[in-house]
Amino acid sequence: MSLPSSWLQRYLHLLNADTGQILDLACGTGRNSFYLHGLGLPLLALDRDVASLAGMQAAGVATKAHDLEAGEGGYDWPFAEQSFAAIVVCNYLHRPLFPHLLASLKPGGLLIYETFAAGNENFGKPSNPAFLLRPGELLTQMQSNPSVTMSIIAYEEGYVEQPKPAIVQRICARKAGKISVLDKL
Repeated sequence: MSLPSSWLQRYLHLLNADTGQILDLACGTGRNSFYLHGLGLPLLALDRDVASLAGMQAAGVATKAHDLEAGEGGYDWPFAEQSFAAIVVCNYLHRPLFPHLLASLKPGGLLIYETFAAGNENFGKPSNPAFLLRPGELLTQMQSNPSVTMSIIAYEEGYVEQPKPAIVQRICARKAGKISVLDKL
């Protein structure tokens, strides 16, 4: 099994099991889901790949099979009436989801997001610009929903060597409503 995201591990201290459920969005094979579940955090793992979810279900992880990119407008957000204490997204980008993702955070909810950025085409896949963040785009996306204010805790953009050489953008942000003394670099 792959190691969990180092970005997630770095900001794990900001997640609190008492504040509610965490959504691992587009969880893939579940490297972050297994990690969070192993820590006893309330979790929902979502992916469209039912086969990947089966292994997580067998381990007791709550899962939801859903294609986020289906539907009118090129997206299908299934959580309009639900909110999360935190949303974790690693190595996934579907721009139409950002406003909905931010709206689905509880006040004080945490977003931990990292994915590939422009320049990654020099290191392999993904190389399609549709799947690569433009310079500074992750910061801009934090303003994609005019009814939501996000406080940036940390942001990085650039080259990483682990888990493989890549160009990435990473953000840890909290939905306005409750800033914690733990929100420090």
